[in-house]
Amino acid sequence: MIPLSSTFALFVNHLLSQEHWARSQLQKHSGKVACIDVQMFSLRLKIAADGFLSAAQASAVADVTIKMQPADLPLIAQNRERAFSYVKVDGDADLANSISQLGQNLRWEAEEDLGKLFGEIVAQRMVATTRSLLETARRTHQNIQENLAEYFLEENPMLVRPAAVDAFGTDVNKLRDDVERLMKRIAKLERLP
Repeated sequence: MIPLSSTFALFVNHLLSQEHWARSQLQKHSGKVACIDVQMFSLRLKIAADGFLSAAQASAVADVTIKMQPADLPLIAQNRERAFSYVKVDGDADLANSISQLGQNLRWEAEEDLGKLFGEIVAQRMVATTRSLLETARRTHQNIQENLAEYFLEENPMLVRPAAVDAFGTDVNKLRDDVERLMKRIAKLERLP
């Protein structure tokens, strides 16, 4: 069985082989080790002089450690531009920045790779079907969120709209001011002979 770090390195190296700019960015960090810690598993990757990755020894000291929660993985995959806002970085900030840029800009051309295996037409249909399924899942997720929000706001009010909270706060302030004025009038009336 191939270790997870080796499998991940093979996949990323496939992407890097298509992008010279990405390899040249990693060449600046030649010899460094990056650790991606996802609690359930961790990946240790060493950067070679040619900008490709290899699995590092488990005992290798990481120059940068990127820690993330497993629950954040879908959020990271969904919004790669904000991926690093979900992680905690320890170590070499320059290397972490390079990894972040690669994560945002490195793309897998699935249609091209699948076309080599199955032919162009089948690959196009596979990719189109996958995109359609992902879009359907995204829309379903959004609809469920909207329906739950409506239910908890309107049908079984466990949540309150911000406008209602603001209106309530305004009413409370008005009532407090009215009570203070009334107290002053009562005090004034008590002082009358």
